Amino acid sequence: MTERKPRKDAVRNRAATLAAADALFAGCRSPEEVTMADIAAAAGVGKGTLFRAFGDRTGLIRALHEARLEPIRKAVEAGPPPLGPATPPLQRVPALLDAVLTFKLDNRHLALALEGTGDDSPYRAEHYERWHALLRDLLARIPGLTGSDFTAHALLAATRADLVEHLAGHKGVPREDLRRQLAGFTATVLAAAQGQTAGG
Repeated sequence: MTERKPRKDAVRNRAATLAAADALFAGCRSPEEVTMADIAAAAGVGKGTLFRAFGDRTGLIRALHEARLEPIRKAVEAGPPPLGPATPPLQRVPALLDAVLTFKLDNRHLALALEGTGDDSPYRAEHYERWHALLRDLLARIPGLTGSDFTAHALLAATRADLVEHLAGHKGVPREDLRRQLAGFTATVLAAAQGQTAGG
């Protein structure tokens, strides 16, 4: 049995919806301002179309986040260095964290909206679990480093959307300064984690 392809108008409506949501989140003062009614109006579709396609606002935000993140995921899964799988862990870990930070800087309100959806902790979100598992497994391959699970959590905490918004949005810290500070923090954490084992 062949899988049914989505109708052309459904594909077009989905693309228009994601583009409209993207623009609204990029231009808003706070992600809470963006409603399903706003997105439907901007996309030129009915609210019912949105709910049928995405389930609810959280589903739409997740779909938009996944679409925006797709180039990074492809680079991580099969791309060249520094993100690709052929990169040694000590170089790949900081490259991955820099990619996450850069993505959140470029999509601050979308990332905030995603981390603020649902009743659960953002640490239980699928996207967080995916990044954590990848970092944990890379850290476990670094000689002399122990506690890879906690270290992955600690490093990812430095890229949380609310922290990025506080520093970049409210404090006005330039993006290159944030990237440089994250790189320095990552190097310090990795060196300390390796040194504790070597010295212990």
